[in-house]
Amino acid sequence: MDMDGVLVREERPIPGADAFVARLRERGAPFLVLTNNSVYTPRDLAARLRLSGLDVPERAIWTSALATARFLDDQRPGGSAFVVGEAGLTTALHDVGYTLTERAPDYVVLGETRTYSFERITQAIRLISAGARFIATNPDATGPAEEGPLPATGAVAALVSRATGVRPYFVGKPNPLMMRSALNAIDAHSETTAMIGDRMDTDVVSGIEAGLETILVLTGSTSRAEVERFPYQPSRIAESVADLLDEVR
Repeated sequence: MDMDGVLVREERPIPGADAFVARLRERGAPFLVLTNNSVYTPRDLAARLRLSGLDVPERAIWTSALATARFLDDQRPGGSAFVVGEAGLTTALHDVGYTLTERAPDYVVLGETRTYSFERITQAIRLISAGARFIATNPDATGPAEEGPLPATGAVAALVSRATGVRPYFVGKPNPLMMRSALNAIDAHSETTAMIGDRMDTDVVSGIEAGLETILVLTGSTSRAEVERFPYQPSRIAESVADLLDEVR
């Protein structure tokens, strides 16, 4: 399941989310909380969710940073990267044996941060122009904040792409790669797994492309009226995860 808009909204729990997570844990149902947010490590996110009243273990959190690190480890084990991002991304890359460097890196990896630096972006542009491969954790153009939307990885990636003429490879949702890596993480099969999300353009489409049942909840980004605008549809729609309690066996 997605995190923002499904379990929490601006770090406040969505009504019924605590009971849903508790039921999953009571029944021993394997699950993962997926997020395109690459700022925090799973440990950080577990602590933040706990403060919101949701008991999600660290091992049940899968981020775009983890998926990106696993992808790079598969592609070029022991490689090097110049990173624009925060601890969630740098920790994930360190954990797979990557070296972080500003000198001739194999990859420039762009992730989420609340403090995008013009100097770091300029350096990323120069390194990509010099031949570094361009990877971004996720394509989300904006992120939520109480004051309004914030520019996110996809928006900054567009800036870098326009300056270099190089398009990034996005690892996070809706890339089915993230869904497959998540399925592998809990040894699950697509035929017996559902994706619960609040966004049609990331959660639902990634679930469809990975062959999962898809459940759209209306507690986040997408309203019921907006669903019909999309050329693909979820398997079903629920008001919130609270409506799914009785289905956890």
